[in-house]
Amino acid sequence: MEGPMYKRVLLKISGEALAGAKHMGLDFDVIGSVCDVIKEAVAMGVEVGVVIGGGNFWRGLKDGNGKMERTRADHMGMLATAMNCLAMADVLEQKGVDVRVQTAVEMRAVAEPYIRSRAIRHLEKGRVVIFGCGTGNPYFSTDTAAVLRAAEINADVILLAKNIDGVYNADPNKDSNAVKYEKISYDDVLAQHLQVMDSTATSLSMDNRIPIRVFALKDPYNIIRVLKGENIGTIVKED
Repeated sequence: MEGPMYKRVLLKISGEALAGAKHMGLDFDVIGSVCDVIKEAVAMGVEVGVVIGGGNFWRGLKDGNGKMERTRADHMGMLATAMNCLAMADVLEQKGVDVRVQTAVEMRAVAEPYIRSRAIRHLEKGRVVIFGCGTGNPYFSTDTAAVLRAAEINADVILLAKNIDGVYNADPNKDSNAVKYEKISYDDVLAQHLQVMDSTATSLSMDNRIPIRVFALKDPYNIIRVLKGENIGTIVKED
């Protein structure tokens, strides 16, 4: 078998994706399928970092807007991501995968504090590292956290697993004429206000020249297809 296209990747998974059809909470069938694929990726020799959102429990801006002070609402969102990280870590361990959870907000009783050099050492040893609590700061999304961690660990690519199979010029759920891009530049994403990531995350990716591969998590094996070099979804990178 040919080797993987990438040596080190940052996988970004939305919290909503882990909820499956329930849209809230955790669907362990979905999590199990994702973890099976992560295990296969590690067996291929790929070093895997993971950032998980918290929207299946709480979205700071959306759920707290107008009802709570934004900073506190965002802190609750960080805790939601930590729950998802622990759930995924547990399933990975059940499948025999060596894993570490690191959080940007210290909670030493349940996870390591985020330390870049330690995270890189874990990856080099073949451990999956799951990064929780976003950047540790309010007003920044977990998309931005994913790009930040990808830059810090020198990831080759960000694998953005979403509920949609790529980047479109319009919402395909609302516009039957929406066209999917196979490749698009950061500048065009920003200029067209496309909902790939928020603008902060997209700009950070552009500044650090980190390509983003956007694809559907509905079939978790898409992760392996991407690692093998198949043209799945949409690639966002420099012209």
